[in-house]
Amino acid sequence: MSKFALYNVVLKDLSTDARVYEYVLDEAYFKKIDSEEVQKGNIKAKVTVQKKSASFELNFLLEGVVLVPCNRCLDDMEQPIHYKDKLQVKLGDKFSEEDEIVIVPESEGAINVAWFLYEFIVLNIPIKHVHAPGECNKTMVTKLKKHIARSKDDDDVDVDLDDDELEIEDTNTDPRWDGLQNIIDNN
Repeated sequence: MSKFALYNVVLKDLSTDARVYEYVLDEAYFKKIDSEEVQKGNIKAKVTVQKKSASFELNFLLEGVVLVPCNRCLDDMEQPIHYKDKLQVKLGDKFSEEDEIVIVPESEGAINVAWFLYEFIVLNIPIKHVHAPGECNKTMVTKLKKHIARSKDDDDVDVDLDDDELEIEDTNTDPRWDGLQNIIDNN
C-alpha cells in the first residue's frame, strides 16, 4: 500500500452527486512528502469532486498555517495559507497534464491529490516571508546590524532592520555627482 493511498480520489465509480474528501495536512503529511520547502504545518484541506458530462471538477479549499523560516532572522514563523481553486480531470489512455486539464488513465480511474495539495500550499507562500516588524529574533537583528558591510566614509549611514527590508540610506552625496544631477534636472 502506498504512503499516499489516503489521498486517492476514485473517479470512475462517481455518480452525479458531489463527493467531499477532507484531509488534515500536518507534520506527518509533510514528512511523507519529504521536501525542503515546507516541513511543518497544520492545514485543513477539503476536496469536492463533481462529475461533469465528460470530465470531473475537483474544487480545493485549503485553510491553515505552515511553518517557514523567516528570511531575515531564520527563526520559524507561521505563514497563513488560504487557497481556493479548481482542477479539471478527464479519463484517458495515460497520465498527462494539458493546459488546465489533468488526464488520468481510465484503467486506474483514480487520481492521487497528495502532490497537488502540496503544490498548492507551496505556491501560496510568498517569495519573501519575514516576521512582522519587531517580531524577529533580537539577537539575530543585532548581529545583522553589526555585520552589514560599510566603508570608512559611511559614518552617516542609517541602517534600519525593523522595516520589511534591510535599507541603507546615505544622506550625504558626493559633490562630483551633483553636477550630473543638474544635467538630469535641466532636461
